[in-house]
Amino acid sequence: MTVYKAPLDDLRFALFDVLKVDPVLTSLESGEAHSQDLLEAVLEEAGRFSEQVLAPTNAPGDQEGCHYDPASHSVTTPKGFKEAFRQFAEGGWTGLTDPEIYGGQALPKTLGTATTEIFQAGNLSWSLYPLLSEGACHALEIHGSEEQKQRYLGRIVSGEWTGTMCLTEPQAGSDLGLLKTRAEPRPDGTYAITGTKIFISAGEHDLVDNIVHLVLARLPDAPAGSRGISMFIVSKYKLNTDGSLGERNAATAGAIEHKMGLRGSATCVMNFDGAEGVLIGQPHKGLAAMFTMMNAARLGVGVQGLALSERAYQNSLKYARERLQSRSLSGPKFADKVADNLLVQPDVRRMLLTQRALVEGSRLLLLHTALHTDIEARGSTPEQRQQASELVAFLIPIAKAAVTEWAQECTKEALQIYGGHGYIAENGVEQFVRDARIITLYEGTTGIQALDLLGRKVLQLQGAGLRHFIKEVAQFCETHAGDAGLAEWIAPLDALNREWGQLSKTLAASCASNPEEIGAAAVDYLYYSAYVVLAYFWARSLAALSTSSQTEGFKQAKRDTALFYFRRILPRTLTHKAAIQAGIDSLPSID
Repeated sequence: MTVYKAPLDDLRFALFDVLKVDPVLTSLESGEAHSQDLLEAVLEEAGRFSEQVLAPTNAPGDQEGCHYDPASHSVTTPKGFKEAFRQFAEGGWTGLTDPEIYGGQALPKTLGTATTEIFQAGNLSWSLYPLLSEGACHALEIHGSEEQKQRYLGRIVSGEWTGTMCLTEPQAGSDLGLLKTRAEPRPDGTYAITGTKIFISAGEHDLVDNIVHLVLARLPDAPAGSRGISMFIVSKYKLNTDGSLGERNAATAGAIEHKMGLRGSATCVMNFDGAEGVLIGQPHKGLAAMFTMMNAARLGVGVQGLALSERAYQNSLKYARERLQSRSLSGPKFADKVADNLLVQPDVRRMLLTQRALVEGSRLLLLHTALHTDIEARGSTPEQRQQASELVAFLIPIAKAAVTEWAQECTKEALQIYGGHGYIAENGVEQFVRDARIITLYEGTTGIQALDLLGRKVLQLQGAGLRHFIKEVAQFCETHAGDAGLAEWIAPLDALNREWGQLSKTLAASCASNPEEIGAAAVDYLYYSAYVVLAYFWARSLAALSTSSQTEGFKQAKRDTALFYFRRILPRTLTHKAAIQAGIDSLPSID
């Protein structure tokens, strides 16, 4: 059985010492009350809920899984999930960042990202149920009519109902232009939705009475491809005129998937057999509306990678401290014991430091991105909001893809530290490896995120977000250029930041002459960018230590980890640069 302790000290350091979020948040529209004291109080409560309510359901929920009844098309979640969701909703967590007008608490997305990490680390499978609702709320808030918001939004915000996003079909995965689900107009202004969706997280469950599906479908006059997609609200139960639940709609789960991991999360095949739906947003503009959900979801999936990595790190560190096996290469360090613990082994420290460097760097990347979503939504000037929007758009594919890929590495290293005991289910760490495997796939694979980063955010949008970030790093390096204590880190960061800009320009030129170069370089470009981004946040962490009130032990751990990152992880950029420069010629055709 694994343990979990919310990393409140590191969250405080990231939020208040490094990113200094409190003066930013309180300066935003309606943010006057978003002080450090308030944010810390919420984080502490989230930690208690995750440690005491969610974490104990994690392993049992994985072992039990979800149960599907083909006769009733119903899904039963593992023992303890429903009660945990009831407590979660009663505590106001379901509406933490939603508008007050719909019953939410209107707290910043930055805080929501931090609490989401805590909840997901407690039980990731369980956390998918409220996560999907969060995305549905965001789409309804942006694209729904006032009547639709009043009809659906408040009930999801309160936790009385949940929401889903229904995109994928058997023949249409990432290429949504191939979807076939139909929407036929009815005389009463509703639509008959017919089709099959697959891989629908939380599509059916027993946590609440009603589920609100946001479904992509085609109208009869829809143009071909992705330009012909509309979005519809399909409620599990039809609603009466007073908003109460009526008869069952023709939207049912045809099966649940038997999965490698996340077994406590119901992944459903959803059948819509002429189900009653209402159009949300404009006809044929559903893909843009769905991307409102997807961008938030992609950031949330990045947080999932961080959450799994954090829990894997905590448990592998605990195991390495307690496991007595062999002796130090330089002689016994625990002479009074039968053997030394695993921490005396350099390679074990390498694996632990790799986890810590990626975890703590990723936390800053994700919180920094979330902070700019708050600025994008509530900044004081159009220019401030526009710059934040461009920066968020640039960082999201990095935050989603790199952090989930690093979760593969961190959970693998955790299992490696456990050795053979890690392969045994009862010890719990193998669950993290299984759970982490899906997160590089859903909401867009790593390759799709990389194409979005290079093909759209850098090339098509002329690198607006990239320029903002490179400028930010350059200004940081200029500010600290005379700081002797940071000289070892500023010089290589500044050089790499300049190289990143030049590499991007060179790559843009080669892609212009041959579009195949985009696909050849994209994944390596994403990794290269991600390692530079983390170097920046580790340098900022070191700069923040001089004014931090954290203990000297905490500060020394940061120095040690930054040293490790710069010397043993950041050189990975050399490999990715070489792969980028190898170009499309290094990828011959395969028959």
